[in-house]
Formats: sequence, C-alpha cells, structure tokens
Amino acid sequence: MPFVERGEHRLYYEITDIAAPWVRAPATLLLHHGIGAVGDIWADWISALADRYRIVRFDMRGYGRSDVPTADFHWSIDLFAEDVLAVAEASGAENFHFVGESIGGTIGLYTALRHPARFISLTMSNAGHVGSSIQRVESWRRTIDERGMVGWSDDFMTDRFYPGALTPEQWEWYAGQQAADNRHSVLNALAVLVGMDLSAQLPAVRPPVLILHPDASPFIPVAVATQLHAGLPDAELHVIGHAKHGMPFSHGRQCAAILRDFLARRFPD
Repeated sequence: MPFVERGEHRLYYEITDIAAPWVRAPATLLLHHGIGAVGDIWADWISALADRYRIVRFDMRGYGRSDVPTADFHWSIDLFAEDVLAVAEASGAENFHFVGESIGGTIGLYTALRHPARFISLTMSNAGHVGSSIQRVESWRRTIDERGMVGWSDDFMTDRFYPGALTPEQWEWYAGQQAADNRHSVLNALAVLVGMDLSAQLPAVRPPVLILHPDASPFIPVAVATQLHAGLPDAELHVIGHAKHGMPFSHGRQCAAILRDFLARRFPD
C-alpha cells in the first residue's frame, strides 16, 4: 500500500489512473475527506469521473489507514496544508483540481490561498470558511466521554443522513468506520476547524471555486455557503436538496455530475 512519510507519521493514499486512452494527459483530482470519514467515501465520485481524470485520494492524518498521532500531538491548519502538498508531490501531481468535504474543504481553501499555483480549481463540499459558524459541535466531547465513540458515531449518523438516504449496507459501513475513529483525532481536528476564519482573505483566492452545499447540514447553514460565495471573486454555488452533512457520500453521483460539468465548462479541452 502506498504511504507518504510526514515526519513521524505516514499518510495513506491511492491513485486511480484509468482514464480513457483518448484522454491526453488527464488532469489530477485530489480528494480530501472530513472528520469521521476516510478516503473510501469517494467511491461514487471515482466511478463517475475516472474515465476523464486521474484521481488521488488519501486518509487524512489520524484517520483510516494513516497513522494516528499521540494525544499530545500539536495539530494545526498549516500541518494539514502541508499534508495536502505532500500527497500531491508523492502522487506526481505538480498541480491539481482539489475537492474537499467539510474540514477538507476548509483546508483546501487555506492551502489555495498560500499555494495558488498548485490549484487548478477548488471544490468545497459541505464546508465553510468560518469555523465559529459550526453548530452543534460543543457536545461532541461530552458525548464521547459519556457514551464513547460508538455513541458519538450514532449521533453523527443522524446529522449526516436522512432516513433512507443510504442502503443498509452503506449505513453499516459508514457507521462502523466512523465509530472506529480515534477520540483525539476527532477532537483535535475539530479544534483546528473551529478556530478558522478566512473571511478577510476570500477576495485573494485565485482558482475558480465550486461550492456544493446541502440544504440541511446541522453544522454549516446555507447562509454560510452564500457568504462564502459572495466573498469569492470567481465561484459557483449549488445547494443540494434533501441532504445533510454526509452529502458527499449520500449524493456522490449527483455532486460528481455537477463537478464534471463545472470542470468541462471552465477547462474545455
């Protein structure tokens, strides 16, 4: 399995490079999941996009098959940004289209501000630019302390998905991988996200931005997405109906179709 060394930790990543033979030099899509997820949540996106693009996905630090830092490890937004660039370099992508969901989208925005030449485009899904706008997260520590990671995951699943949004098999898989998360990875990544405020820097974002947002995220209201859209110099906003914070998984094919159309219009062959 491929890993990139990041100091004392390793990051797991995968490359899907099966673009059709008539696609010359396919551009790279770099996919970044959020808290409580792993790189495998992008399965529907990959099946919808791999004929046209080279796709790189990874498990962010502390999650899935990547190494889990110790409880006293110092997490920061700069560390996450460096992880993104390290995965890109390990995969051979000098520049890339970036897709990030939840904290992954915020990390992408921060990284694009500091390394604009690396980004061809930026897609933010169920993500915000102001961490203090996140709702209903103060109870996470208490829930984990009282009911453990399984109890936290059970609550989070109802925040992610409407009843019937997933098949029973999908629900069981998502809940199981989420419940296996490390307590410190969840709370420390969350602390980084809540401390973010990129409002004043939005006019400096250079790549075109696609914003995909659910109409019913319990954490990031649609109003935050509209503020983000208004603050960016070149952005499109699509609000997905009857979707919660797990939209990239429950509505993967729909989101991927919007992304594909966006990229085809903005970067025609």
